[in-house]
Amino acid sequence: MRLTLFSLSLILVSSPFVTATADPLQIPITNPSSSPEYDMSESAPWKTNGLPTLADLLTIESSASIFYSYARELSLSELFSTPPAEQAAHFLDDVTGKGGLMLLVPTNKAVMALARKPHQSPPSNNGQEIEVSEQEYDRQSKENVQRWVEAHIIPTSPLDFPSDSDPTKTTTYDTLLEGKSVSFVLETNEVEVRDGESRIRILSSKTASNGMLYLIDGTINVD
Repeated sequence: MRLTLFSLSLILVSSPFVTATADPLQIPITNPSSSPEYDMSESAPWKTNGLPTLADLLTIESSASIFYSYARELSLSELFSTPPAEQAAHFLDDVTGKGGLMLLVPTNKAVMALARKPHQSPPSNNGQEIEVSEQEYDRQSKENVQRWVEAHIIPTSPLDFPSDSDPTKTTTYDTLLEGKSVSFVLETNEVEVRDGESRIRILSSKTASNGMLYLIDGTINVD
């Protein structure tokens, strides 16, 4: 694990993708439930229509390669390749709707801007660095990555975004990280993510056969 996390730190410093950014798109974003491939009725089978999986989308999304590098360290990432029914079975009562994960994926630029990277632990109360064994370091690092990735996954589908017909509406959803939720608001004809006082733009959205990927220009806070 130490070598892997060291490799991640090299990615953060030297990755050729870290300067890649996505062009901001004018949203409001269409609810997945309005698309034929997202027929959520009880009687309708899940229609993939040849769509890629979330894992496929993350593999080719070079502007978010750091997020996927972290996520691949976790067994949780296996769900990015599984059908919605298997996702729902994994989360049991934690999933509403008919399956499909909603990923809030930070750009490389957003991750690079973090003062404390996702695998790093917060400083001690007295500001002194605490000596820990390699085994304990690996355990803490993996736990930190797990919490950070979970905070960017919403196990709910479809999402109900505010729209022009109801511009004052705010919708809030729990993430996989226990006790962590995010909200969506409509701001100047664009749907934004609200994480406490932070306002995060949604740059683009892509439909997968087993969920939705939303590329965002910030990160969800886990502190």
